[in-house]
Formats: sequence, C-alpha cells, structure tokens
Amino acid sequence: MTESQSPVAFISGGAKRVGRVIARTLHAAGYQLAIHYRASKREALSLADELESARPRSVLLLEADLGESARLAEMIERSVAHFGRLDALVNNASSFYPTPIGQAAEAHWNDLFASNAKAPFFLAQAAAPYLRRQRGAIVNLVDIYADRPLAEHPIYCMAKAANAMMVKSLARELGPEVRVNGVAPGAVMWPEAGKTSAEQKALLQRTALKRAGSAEDVAEAVLFLLRDARYVTGQILAVDGGRSVYI
Repeated sequence: MTESQSPVAFISGGAKRVGRVIARTLHAAGYQLAIHYRASKREALSLADELESARPRSVLLLEADLGESARLAEMIERSVAHFGRLDALVNNASSFYPTPIGQAAEAHWNDLFASNAKAPFFLAQAAAPYLRRQRGAIVNLVDIYADRPLAEHPIYCMAKAANAMMVKSLARELGPEVRVNGVAPGAVMWPEAGKTSAEQKALLQRTALKRAGSAEDVAEAVLFLLRDARYVTGQILAVDGGRSVYI
C-alpha cells in the first residue's frame, strides 16, 4: 500500500472504555488508526464501522493476546505494511484486578505485567524505527498507583511502576527523534467490577475538583502529548482532577 498522507496511530486495547474514546478522538483529529483488541471483537467491529463511515479505509483492526510476545512486533509490522507509516503508539491496554498477599499466583504476575509493562515495552521497541522516521511519539497510560500503592493490588501497582519508569527511560533512549510521555488518569471511569456509591463519593472527596472526570479528558491529554507538546518528553501528566495533590 502507498504511504498514508495522514498520521497513523497504533492503539492497544482500543475497542472499549477509555481506549475507544482515545480512538475516536485521534480519528477526529485526522489520524488513521491501527486498533488492537483481545476479546472485544464485537466492540472493535462496531467502532471500525463507525469511524470508517466518517472516513473510509482509515482503520485496521488487529486481534491479539498481549501475553503472546511474538504477536507484538507482528502487529506493528502489519500496521506499517497497511498504512505505509507509523507516527504514534498509544499503550492503553491494561489488566486490572486484586492480587492480595496469600492469594497471588504466578499467573496473575504474568498477566498483569504482560499488559501493563512487557507488551508496552516490546511494542515500543518494534515501533521505534518507524517512529524515528516520522519523528513520532509514544504515550503510555500509567496510573496514580504507580507510586501510591492500592491496597490488595501489589502486582498491578508494581507493573504500573515499571510502566512509569519506561516512560522516562524510553524518552532518553529514543530521543531526540521520538518523544515518550504518559498520562495518569484519576477517577474518569469506574472499574468494570464497580465501586459502591459510598466508595466513589469518598474517593471524589479526596480530589481537588470534587468530581469525576471523563474518558474524553484522558483522550484530549493523549492527543495533546502526541500532536501538540513538541518540547515535552519523559513526563507523566496526571489527569486526575487534583487527586494526586492529596496524600
């Protein structure tokens, strides 16, 4: 295929929740999209139909388990083969669930580190030559729990801490051609397992703006870091309504 005249972004976990909103936001800003999904085929197909109705042949869907390391470079190569270029990588996909001490298993470690640390790194490594060519950018979805541990989630917190260090380390390794940044969302979308209304209220009381944000707030930050923040790299932007100013 001839090279796309529009910038191209690869988004992991782009079919649902925050990833879906990031995909819509980048697409509206003119990006062609390679959207990865694992089990959300129905949601991925509906999103592709929605976006391609606005701009035909602008979306490539890629199904893979991020725990299968061989698939990571393959997806990047397929994206470049399809669009002819790669300008942005958004490491959005993330597993999240409790692993209390005494109940944590090696399978939990492997799964949580695969999506939150290992896959983002190896996707970035595979994408780096193409991003350098375009002087592109990477954005990782990090978390406040990368440096403030959440009770009963030690493995997730450690994986996100690795992700946060990845932002800084890759900014150094891939500069000056490629910028690498992160977004750390706050209460923008409650976990699918849900919190009680009392738990939600208590969390928001420890937020300077005293309200939840939205997935759109996160997506706009991602777009800013990819497209507009030309002199910003190695930074993690907290999109949390001021939650991180509370101890």
